[in-house]
Amino acid sequence: MFALVLPLLERVGLIILLANLLMNSPYYKKLMYHRQERLAQIVLILTFSIFAIISNFTGVLVTDARQIDSSAFVNLASHASIANTRTLTIGMSGLIGGPVVGLFVGLISGTVRFMQGGTAPYTYFISSIVIGCASGIFGYFSLKKQTYPSIVQGAVCGVLMEVIQMMCIFLFLPDRTQAILLIETIALPMIFVNALGTSLFLSIILSTLKQEESTRAIQTHDVLELANTTLPYFRQGLTAESAYQTAEQIKKFMRVSAVSVTNQTEILAHVGEASDHHIAKEAIITDLSKEVLKTGELHVVRTKREIGCSHPDCPLEAAIVVPLMVQAKVIGTFKLYFTDASELTYVEEQLAKGLGEIFSSQIELGEMDNAQRLLKDAEIKSLQAQVNPHFLFNAINTISALMRFDSEQARHLLLQLGHYFRANLNGHRNNLIPVSEELAHVEAYLAIEQARFPERYTINFAIDPVLHTIQIPPFVIQILVENALKHAFIGRKRGNQVFVTAQKNETTVTISVKDNGQGIDPVKQARLGREVVESKSGTGSALENINRRLVSLFGQEAHLVIESTPDGSCFSFTIPVLEKE
Repeated sequence: MFALVLPLLERVGLIILLANLLMNSPYYKKLMYHRQERLAQIVLILTFSIFAIISNFTGVLVTDARQIDSSAFVNLASHASIANTRTLTIGMSGLIGGPVVGLFVGLISGTVRFMQGGTAPYTYFISSIVIGCASGIFGYFSLKKQTYPSIVQGAVCGVLMEVIQMMCIFLFLPDRTQAILLIETIALPMIFVNALGTSLFLSIILSTLKQEESTRAIQTHDVLELANTTLPYFRQGLTAESAYQTAEQIKKFMRVSAVSVTNQTEILAHVGEASDHHIAKEAIITDLSKEVLKTGELHVVRTKREIGCSHPDCPLEAAIVVPLMVQAKVIGTFKLYFTDASELTYVEEQLAKGLGEIFSSQIELGEMDNAQRLLKDAEIKSLQAQVNPHFLFNAINTISALMRFDSEQARHLLLQLGHYFRANLNGHRNNLIPVSEELAHVEAYLAIEQARFPERYTINFAIDPVLHTIQIPPFVIQILVENALKHAFIGRKRGNQVFVTAQKNETTVTISVKDNGQGIDPVKQARLGREVVESKSGTGSALENINRRLVSLFGQEAHLVIESTPDGSCFSFTIPVLEKE
């Protein structure tokens, strides 16, 4: 009985060796993650059927006299039986592939065993099908959860499958005495070997997949870190500077000989081997890159000829070229080069593909950000340009009248008018200006208004000089002051006061313009800053423009706040503290 153990272990060793070779194949590694797919099931049926056939032909001959022969067998005498690892391979097929795989492998293996002959060969045909279905049921539960049985579960399943084999021998062999004798000879060795073989087979699969998952985890970490590192570069667009910085980081993180980035016509950056002739700012020299730019498909090559570099001493032997896409259009390529073709593996290929998609997204996001920024700038410039033209005519008329009896005052106002419009031009060129410039703009405006209406208004400023360098949108204080003078004091010629204040918090500054006027109608107040509110003295768009500029630049939390009582109104906004660089 124990004389069978060593020969059977040799057969198990052969199956385990084959399993180990398969699990080192990238194709089978990938297959094991998609066992439920139809193509994977077909491949598993073919693979385990081959294993089972090998098991049938490399079994150990057991005769009635309990003689054991380890030769390979194609046809058996009518009185002979085989102790083999067929149950192991059928059982593993069901555990891994489920009922369908187990059934077909059992059917194929049983047919081959039936054709070999021996004592009651139909017994082994029946047992093969039963074992395939039974192991498939075990495998179904783990397949449904997208997991694998544990090693202990595999060992238990191996024992049960071999027990099924012994039960079939006992039930279907016509000579009961012969059946018992055969079971006594092969049962314990085959149960032991089958349990051991199933455990080893599963351990190979589980350890390989665990190692693969660990590798993927490390790669995912590297990819995320690399993506995070390169984000500031590619968000600037596909330029020579961003390409060089990115290539440097890729070379640092990945085991490659060289990294290259191109646009549609020229090499933007090349870091690593072959830098003597793959030179930035020169035209693309490899046929491979030209082909990827043309087709928009990833290319993997493992020979110098396929790379297509015209330089006779180019050391690059293999390459992965990934297209960089923006809105389904190829705008460039990202290339990994290897001086040893054997270093280009499936892992590097998948990693390069993922990085190409990430880099393409980064470039596209950068272009979207740039387009949004330009659109916002254009909107702000348009809003800033909407300065009340009546002010110019009123100022000219005032200066013209003063020139007749106070030329010096007229000269002063003319200088203030020049300063006012110079500040307007600066405001149109900048989204933010220092508080000091805005106050000078307000002073110029007030000089002209108070010349038109002497002693009608008193403007009080309470802004600490340390806040003069803080950046604010141009025209906001000036327009709020202008709004107070136009609307707060209708019908009043004395005692009209406006208070301009600024209060700094930890990270923000609140600027307010308050008046002691007649207040705002509640119905009109609800609309101010949110929509155009027409009035007799203006277009009604000034406050809405201010609010839109504040929100565009700083977000919703910077919106214009309007408070009003019968004793006056207050317009305020809070923005982040930004110092001029």
